[in-house]
Amino acid sequence: MTTTTTELSAAEAPRERSAGFWTDYGRAWARTPGSALYLLVVFVLAMVSLTVLAGLLWSGIGLLVVIVGVPIVVGTLLVARGFGVADRYLLRLTGRPAIEEPEWNRDAPDATGFWVTLTRPVRNAHYWVYLVHGMVVSPLISTVSFVLTTVWLSVGLGGLTYWFWGAFLPRGDGGDWGGAVADALPWLFGGWSDTAIEVVLYLLAGIVFTFTLPWVLGGLALGHHAVANAMLGRWRSDDLAAEVRAEAAARGAAVHAEDVALRRLERDIHDGPQQRLVRLQLDLAALERRAESGDADAAAELAREARGHAKAALDELRALSSGVAPPLLQDRGLAAALAATAAGTPLVVHTDIDPAIDAATSPEVARTIYFVVAELMTNVVKHSGATGVTVKASLRPSPSGVSSLLDVWVVDNGRGGAVFSPGHGLEGLRERVAGLRGMLVVDSPAGGPTSVGVHVPLSAVL
Repeated sequence: MTTTTTELSAAEAPRERSAGFWTDYGRAWARTPGSALYLLVVFVLAMVSLTVLAGLLWSGIGLLVVIVGVPIVVGTLLVARGFGVADRYLLRLTGRPAIEEPEWNRDAPDATGFWVTLTRPVRNAHYWVYLVHGMVVSPLISTVSFVLTTVWLSVGLGGLTYWFWGAFLPRGDGGDWGGAVADALPWLFGGWSDTAIEVVLYLLAGIVFTFTLPWVLGGLALGHHAVANAMLGRWRSDDLAAEVRAEAAARGAAVHAEDVALRRLERDIHDGPQQRLVRLQLDLAALERRAESGDADAAAELAREARGHAKAALDELRALSSGVAPPLLQDRGLAAALAATAAGTPLVVHTDIDPAIDAATSPEVARTIYFVVAELMTNVVKHSGATGVTVKASLRPSPSGVSSLLDVWVVDNGRGGAVFSPGHGLEGLRERVAGLRGMLVVDSPAGGPTSVGVHVPLSAVL
């Protein structure tokens, strides 16, 4: 007789469900010790927070008529935050997912001053929610969960071990309830001694309570986690506030970086092409006088010098303009511009550039990345003592999955020791990258190698 696949599946399904049940039950038991510890400790924490916060809050409110009440209320909110953070960290004992940190500072980056800093907790709703949680919500739910936890633990463990410790209990008039059970259920306990009935009933209660212990404690811990996640966790508005602060910080960094770049360009033009053009003007004036005097040889020599200065000034202007908007970048894109920069470096350069970066990067991002890489390559040639360098550019999904990141690496085999220093090259490059809400990281131990990574978020989705 042949057994079909459907028949096998139908026969194996109950076994699979049974195996899945016991697997889940085992996982629940694995979380039970941590949940029990949390439920017992958080009750103590809740009682302490209720006592401390109530005393501080009402003292601060009572003293609001004088200036002293304001810092006391602010201090109460800060203490409430501390109790809430402690609750969040204790929840890790339960094996539940970690609760994200709220946005504690929603002020603009330029919002400074004594009163702005002092009243920041008062203007942030998270502090008030933490206060309500520490004074009202946590004490209530912790009391309920503490009672249920102690009942389940005491009945479960006590019932399973009553056969041992029950023998040491004094037997009085009020403790002979086994006989009453025997009289009520003679068909079940007829002929049993009172002690045997008590041991059996306690044992049955211990088995039931111990078997259900993982579900009860797990459910209580899950309830605590749900309340904490709603009140102590990160809100959707926090992401918006962080986005606004990041945009403001990026704009500030971009403005500062552009100001530094313009000042540097002004200095380079003054020290380079402008001086050559002044010299060219003087040479042309001298050439005019030589021509009027009929000294052809001297005039020809001055003409050759003037042409050399004009060519040098033109070369310097082209070099300076390449740091602003190189034609190759505008015509063929970022990948080709990076490849050309690498090819023009007097070192052995290995490139790994993804052509897809051209379609993913905006003109602003492409121009900044080109400038940063060109500056990094110049630093490698001037300061690293390297014989080879690697340039890599690629795209990868962001952790959120809703955008992509541009990763650019410049790695050389030089002597290392590159650090950020205020007012110097790497710090300026970091500010330019921060203007794109990106990040520039440097790993340059003494002796090398040096790895510089540029990571910029893009709006395009991979």
